[in-house]
Amino acid sequence: MRFVKLTLAALAAVLGMAAVSAPAFAADGGDISRSYGVWRNPKNSVHLEIKDCGASTCGVVVWASAKAEADARKSGTDTLVGKQLLRDFEAQSNGSLKGRVWVPTLKVTLVGSADIVDSRTMRAKGCVLGNFLCKSQLWTRLEGPSVLASRAAP
Repeated sequence: MRFVKLTLAALAAVLGMAAVSAPAFAADGGDISRSYGVWRNPKNSVHLEIKDCGASTCGVVVWASAKAEADARKSGTDTLVGKQLLRDFEAQSNGSLKGRVWVPTLKVTLVGSADIVDSRTMRAKGCVLGNFLCKSQLWTRLEGPSVLASRAAP
């Protein structure tokens, strides 16, 4: 029972960081760049900018709540802002994105996937063991050209 609780806690942590990477690929016939922009997790504790990172797509933290920052520091990460949590995300044949997700609080990199629900919503999914013990979350796109500028202000 304790293993299941720890596994589910780890999965929740993965989704807390990873769910952000669900691009608008399926909704736009393959235009992965429509996923680019700033997305917030369900608790609004982490905002990620999804962008082009060379040959793949990545997600970089542009804002984190004080609690999220404190949790990261407890695990040995100096700050979340500027850290690349989503790495090497690529379009799959089924319209999903799949890549690697770094979870600073667990000090581990896992596999994650994302699907666009609509232009403002994406569903991120993470599984601990293959397709077993999975959890998904809905992330929301943040709108407006001042989103990134407002994140940079103290």
